[in-house]
Amino acid sequence: METQKSYETHQSGTLYLVPTPIGNLGDMTYRAVETLKDVDWIASEDTRNTQKLLNHFDITTSQISFHEHNTKERIPYLLELLENGSNIAQVSDAGMPSISDPGHDLVVACIEAQITVVPLPGANAGVTALIASGLPPQPFTFIGFLKRKKKEQREQWEMLKNKEETMIFYESPYRIKETISNLIIVLGPERRVVICRELTKRYEEFIRGTAEEVLEWLEQSEVKGEICFMVEGNREPEEAVNQFFPEDLKKHVELVMDQEGLAAKDAIKQVAKVRQLKKQDVYQAYHEL
Repeated sequence: METQKSYETHQSGTLYLVPTPIGNLGDMTYRAVETLKDVDWIASEDTRNTQKLLNHFDITTSQISFHEHNTKERIPYLLELLENGSNIAQVSDAGMPSISDPGHDLVVACIEAQITVVPLPGANAGVTALIASGLPPQPFTFIGFLKRKKKEQREQWEMLKNKEETMIFYESPYRIKETISNLIIVLGPERRVVICRELTKRYEEFIRGTAEEVLEWLEQSEVKGEICFMVEGNREPEEAVNQFFPEDLKKHVELVMDQEGLAAKDAIKQVAKVRQLKKQDVYQAYHEL
């Protein structure tokens, strides 16, 4: 066990976790600007990207590159600077440090070394999108990025399908269509989904509807920009596994055939396995027997 009094005098330096705008530079706080000016070093996920921000606010503090590919070599170096009395601000490309970036590893290392860690409040894409989504804002679960491989991602959806809380994800515009397709195959076409793209920027856009409706929109639209999407929680988690209408099963089989290029027989087998139903029941629903 350990306790931290953040603003007492310490012999070592302090690690400040400084959020940066997720699009609109007007969302940078006064405190964040002052902190970046006052510290000795800024540990940045992308120094070129961060330099644009620093230039905008006339911040001249030197940067140190710190990203997911150099954490092993950088963390000992940053700890040494902190232990020698330097104050460091850690920033990600956009939003909160430690959320879907390597900042968490540095935080853990600092806590283990009894170095003070001070968080600053600020922009966060997931929560900002959530409050305008129309989905229940609490409780919610932040998942971040899903697995990229189709099989692994569907296994993730299997693990998440009975969660009752709203779920928040980040995704690439190049993968969002396949991700929603995988969602439908496991969670069903009627689960409500909200996609938010270009949050806080000029072309900010929300797409709200059932998973099936959202997929149809994605099929007809060119999607660009940063994406955050939210999925409605399961309203009947204990009963959700086996309560599906026959027409939903037919749509499910057709979707698997279309997305996977499978014959009806193989698609029926896959749907039965995913939904934990008898193959005969899915067969009869698909052929409307």
